[in-house]
Amino acid sequence: MCRACFNPLVLHGDFFEGGRSRISGDGAFNNTRRGFMACSVAAATLAATLPNAGGARAQSQGADVIFKGGKILPLPGGPSVRALAIGGGKILALGSESAVADLKTKNTKIVNLEGRVLMPGFIDPHHHTVLAALIFELLTDVGYLRFPTRGKLMSELRAIATRTPPGQWIACSNFDNLLQGGDLSREELDAVSTSHPILVWYTNGHDACVNSLALKTAHIPENVGAFPGGGRFGRDEKGRLNGLVYEESAMRKVVLPALPKITPQLAAKAVNDYLRTVAAVGNTMLHEPGTLRSDWIAPFAKLSNRLACRTSASLMYDDMKGLEPYRSLGLGAKAMQLPDSLFTLYGVKIVGDGSNQTETGAQTQPYLDTTSKGSPNYDAAQLKEMVAAIKAAGLPVLIHANGDQMIDMALDAIEAAYSGSTEHGVNRIEHSTMARADQLLRMKALNVQPSFLMNHVRFYGAAYRNEIFGPERAAFTDPAGACVKAGLPFTLHTDSPCSPPGPLALVSTAITRRCEIDGSTIGPDQAITLDEALRAVTIDAARQLGMGDRIGSLEKGKEADLVILEDDPYKTKPEKIGGIKVSETWVAGERKYSS
Repeated sequence: MCRACFNPLVLHGDFFEGGRSRISGDGAFNNTRRGFMACSVAAATLAATLPNAGGARAQSQGADVIFKGGKILPLPGGPSVRALAIGGGKILALGSESAVADLKTKNTKIVNLEGRVLMPGFIDPHHHTVLAALIFELLTDVGYLRFPTRGKLMSELRAIATRTPPGQWIACSNFDNLLQGGDLSREELDAVSTSHPILVWYTNGHDACVNSLALKTAHIPENVGAFPGGGRFGRDEKGRLNGLVYEESAMRKVVLPALPKITPQLAAKAVNDYLRTVAAVGNTMLHEPGTLRSDWIAPFAKLSNRLACRTSASLMYDDMKGLEPYRSLGLGAKAMQLPDSLFTLYGVKIVGDGSNQTETGAQTQPYLDTTSKGSPNYDAAQLKEMVAAIKAAGLPVLIHANGDQMIDMALDAIEAAYSGSTEHGVNRIEHSTMARADQLLRMKALNVQPSFLMNHVRFYGAAYRNEIFGPERAAFTDPAGACVKAGLPFTLHTDSPCSPPGPLALVSTAITRRCEIDGSTIGPDQAITLDEALRAVTIDAARQLGMGDRIGSLEKGKEADLVILEDDPYKTKPEKIGGIKVSETWVAGERKYSS
């Protein structure tokens, strides 16, 4: 999982043909209205490489599509209906079949659900879309879900070497040192091949391991020193390079020669292919927190109508000025949708601390069997100044905070700036992994909402209990149950590529609190109901992104974002919900994915 959210290294300008702004197929874009218009036109170069598919259409007189013959759930926990009519990209009517019959015309398409379940489309409110797309396009996935043991991992690396011409790089990603047998080493990768440079990027995004030929090819001398920003090459007990690489400034030295230059065509293919995979697990909207740069806004908006999911983004604090050209379009408390697109902007992000898995999340108590508490990325005064600037811009803030010390600091800064007001939108604490009970009550009082990376429980619950926090603290990880008791809305997210996409898997884990690694239950009193979990990936997620009046539930006048499931989650064993097959996803009244 993330160290400080996934390292956006691959988004650095050096990786793009002609520099990062060339992703759009044109030169750099000025942060002006004129630049915005130029960017929109230039983005057509990139958009033209994708299959043709339109955005939302003007509303027609009758229904474009009527769904019937199955269970239709307008809102988790609410009553079901028998029919749903959509037209012009919006929901026209729902209820009994007779209630929508008058909307049928000779051109209306009838979709017989054949007993399947139709419900609001799933929303992932924290998902690094472009980053994940490029990583999975450029590198081979050798993560835990594919190769759960060290033996299977090493066999796969040897197989890749066998089919790769000598001298060519072997570049892999998603390796998990916690779940796949500990850190890799230079010697271990040398045993795979001495005729291929090898790079294995960790799933936390901040670390990697390389073999001897990779060090040589990248011109890394044995006496290499430290780099700015904490970048360094690891050494063994004898002081020799051990193949480990830490942080962006050092990672660039080995990643840059390992990957091909990213062209507009490659980027378009990567995003298109990746969003089809996330639509296949039921997502109809993804929010990208901080890894979409402002100079990509207009090109990405141009892409959005042709993608399999609705997309959204917040910018990082240091890129906040890039939002200025869009203020006239209504940027503020509600999501601002760029014209003629399925792309919205909402909020500004700050990364407050690191990851609990690497013991860099800022805690009030030491990690298990250590004296370390991690540390925040900013002091209290700096954080308050940043949050105040976001509030002064009329925008909500999203603060990455894994440790409870960082959550205290985040809430102090939000209280000082916003004083509990929601005038500028919903302020969020991203991950909120180790939030205490008193902090949840304070969030409610301040109208702040958490978003939980429930895959922490799914994959790292046992490690949290046995290695990182101990049983008592681990039991309160991602405390959704306490939020329900406090009446505090919350959402669930994957933080992809830090964990695999799949909203139904999040729902299953939130209900069962089951750790897949050893089958144990982590904090059973934090389990929630199916209704509560489904709301966290539908209506509550929509509200956290300033879209609650437009998507997240199936209501007359809302946009027709929906998902069709092969099985009813209410009739499926909780531990099996993650495996329910998604039959179709629809966005703004268009079928974007069909199995």
